[in-house]
Amino acid sequence: MTQPVTLGGRPTMPPPGVPTEELLIARFRTHARRLFWSALVLIGVFGATAYFFDNLPAPFENWMLLSAAGALVLLLVVVPYVVWYSRTVTVTTRRVIVRHGIGARSRREMSHARGYTIGVRRGVLQRLWGVGTITLSNGVDEPLRLPNVPTVTLVHETLADQIEVSQILAHRDAQSGQDAQTSF
Repeated sequence: MTQPVTLGGRPTMPPPGVPTEELLIARFRTHARRLFWSALVLIGVFGATAYFFDNLPAPFENWMLLSAAGALVLLLVVVPYVVWYSRTVTVTTRRVIVRHGIGARSRREMSHARGYTIGVRRGVLQRLWGVGTITLSNGVDEPLRLPNVPTVTLVHETLADQIEVSQILAHRDAQSGQDAQTSF
C-alpha cells in the first residue's frame, strides 16, 4: 500500500508521537577525478609493456618488465582506486553518515534533528568538474568535511531540506508530548 502524497509530491508526515522511519536519500562517493592520473598511468604502463616486450636490452628479461609493470599498476592504480572506493557518504532522513577505511573502518554521523550549518566551498577547478566541498558544523563536535561532493548544489539543498523537516518533526513531537502531560 502506498502512502498518500501532498500536492508538492512529498509524503505526508506521520502522526504525532509515531517514530518516523529512516529512509535512504542518497549514497555517494567523492568525485572520481582524482583517479584521472591513475588511468593515465595504467594506459602508459600497458603501452610501454607492449612496446618493450621481447625488445629489451641484453641484461633485462621479460619477467623483469612484467614484474615492474605489475608493481607500478598495483601502487599507482589499484591502491588509489581502493582508497577512493572505501569512502562513502550516506544521507538518510535522520542523519549523515561518513564511512572510510580499508582494514579498520571509521564512521562519523551527524543528526539532522540537532541541526547544523552547511558551508559550501567551490574552487575554480571544482567548478569546472561540477563538485564542491561541504562542511557540516553543529557547533559542538568537530566539523564534518565532505570533500569533492558531486552535484554539490543538489546535495546542499537536500541537506537543508532534511534539517528543516527533522526539526519540524522534533518540534511537533515535543509539543504533542507537552500537550499529553498537561492533559492529565
